[in-house]
Amino acid sequence: MDALPLDYKKLSTLDWKNLAVMPVAVQDANSREVLMVAYVNRQALEESLNRKVAVFWSTSRNVLWIKGETSGDTLRLKEVRVNCYGNSLLFLVELEGKGMCHTKDDHGNSRYGCYYRELDQDLNASFVQNQPYSGS
Repeated sequence: MDALPLDYKKLSTLDWKNLAVMPVAVQDANSREVLMVAYVNRQALEESLNRKVAVFWSTSRNVLWIKGETSGDTLRLKEVRVNCYGNSLLFLVELEGKGMCHTKDDHGNSRYGCYYRELDQDLNASFVQNQPYSGS
């Protein structure tokens, strides 16, 4: 197990007054596994709906981020849902590629999703066993 440094300050580094984004949870349409959480602005949402792939707004780079454009691990958009307040979205997707996380496993493959570690009571992280893997 590894002590995991949690980033409680990520949101405080953003200029929310000038940043028109909302969070989007990304979930595998078949397994219902939560793959990641990201942000979209209006442009990213419109691009997602038009392209039928997950497109986000990178809050760290301040650019449109088309998931899979460089890695080839595309998230095919099956459905978009909005919460009751209209302030967050859920993308139901199908993974086209080997994995979607930017981190790699011991074999150099992209991990299936970003939630591959479990925290214990002392905030120590351990790898979740039996993670789905859609690659070859």
